[in-house]
Amino acid sequence: MMDRIPLFDLPEEKDLPDPKNMPLAARMRPQTFDEFVGQEHLVAPGRVFRKCIEADQLPSMVFWGPPGSGKTTLAHIIANVTSAKFSSLSAVSAGVADLRHVIGQAKKRLKSSGQRTLLFIDEIHRFNKAQQDAVLPFVESGTVTFIGATTENPSFEVIAPLLSRCRVFRLDLLSDEGIGVIVKRAIKDEERGLGKFQINMNQEALDHLVTASNGDARVALNALEMTVFANLPDSEGSRSIDLSAIEEALQHRALLYDKSGDQHYDLISALHKSLRGSDPDAALYWLGRMLEAGEDPLYIARRLVRFASEDVGMADPQALMVAVASQQAVHFIGLPEGNLALAEAVVYLSTSPKSNSLYQAYSRVKHDIEHGRNEPVPPHLRNPVTKLMRDAGYGRGYKYAHGYPDHFVKQQNLPPSLQGKHYYVPTKQGYEKEVADRLRRWWGESHEGV
Repeated sequence: MMDRIPLFDLPEEKDLPDPKNMPLAARMRPQTFDEFVGQEHLVAPGRVFRKCIEADQLPSMVFWGPPGSGKTTLAHIIANVTSAKFSSLSAVSAGVADLRHVIGQAKKRLKSSGQRTLLFIDEIHRFNKAQQDAVLPFVESGTVTFIGATTENPSFEVIAPLLSRCRVFRLDLLSDEGIGVIVKRAIKDEERGLGKFQINMNQEALDHLVTASNGDARVALNALEMTVFANLPDSEGSRSIDLSAIEEALQHRALLYDKSGDQHYDLISALHKSLRGSDPDAALYWLGRMLEAGEDPLYIARRLVRFASEDVGMADPQALMVAVASQQAVHFIGLPEGNLALAEAVVYLSTSPKSNSLYQAYSRVKHDIEHGRNEPVPPHLRNPVTKLMRDAGYGRGYKYAHGYPDHFVKQQNLPPSLQGKHYYVPTKQGYEKEVADRLRRWWGESHEGV
């Protein structure tokens, strides 16, 4: 089937390169769903997406996912499975003239033989609005079935009229296990892969290749191919690949790190304690150690969000917004660009005033709930929805704060057994000092006793 695979060629798909001259990543491109690695939420047997493709019932669609996650490969598999003619364009190099040429061929094909055309546009976000507008009427009329691939959020990069006519399918980064399967398959495959080279790769080298590829199958296979060709065979014709060879191919030194072992927990602990210690230099260093070793950036972002509430808290409520924004930025643009968003959050958190009063307050609340009486809500705080409730005293005596000067009035809001109890005790750090002063004005108490 290799001659059926178009690789971002001209619209007429002529003069395909000899498969033997293709890069390893292109040669190893899966031909069927059963060969495809990852994205089980789409391609696992029984999934709606796969069933629609196998039934040759194609909606127009957009594949959204990080580089090397299989967007283009899925398009090729669809081409192999369906009866539609496959025409491929890259938005990086194609223009409206190329698009019109493909559309013209699609119209003739549909009129003469009734065969549909599957138009695949890679990097669709590179098309400007006018270029995307040119696709729209032919998608709407059914002249072509459109498949777009993008690494960018289609909500922002694909025009709304085109997007509304497509199903968006999200692809995830490949897991380390998935990358390992792909690499091992390429090493063993004698027809499309590197099996004829008799490769011996040790586990240390394989682990580093998998980790450093960061879920991108293309990066892993390109590095593997470069390493194999750079290492000459020994007297028995075998090529040995060790850690240093992979490091050189990737231009990335293997860092001592185990994402599920002691290094994982030691480094996140060091980051957390450096943040708490208001040391931005150390915090940045430990952040870099984790990111450069391949740690999941969203794991780090989750820990920063926790830190913002636990260790900064009301001393600077803006810290939580910065931490959450860093998570959104990483999720939106990925790595390596997202590293700076995490770095910004780390510097902001480490230089913020610190208070653990929220953490302590919730711990006290949790203790009283677990060990004390769970009393009913006082009647005046209940909502008198019905006449029966009003007759039972629901809402009676409740003081509506907005009806009083400064929109505040003293009233008891805790159950009777907890009256006078203070859970939240603000410190004098940062913004929390203002909160403490405000509480003192309202309640006439220092809130310094628990």
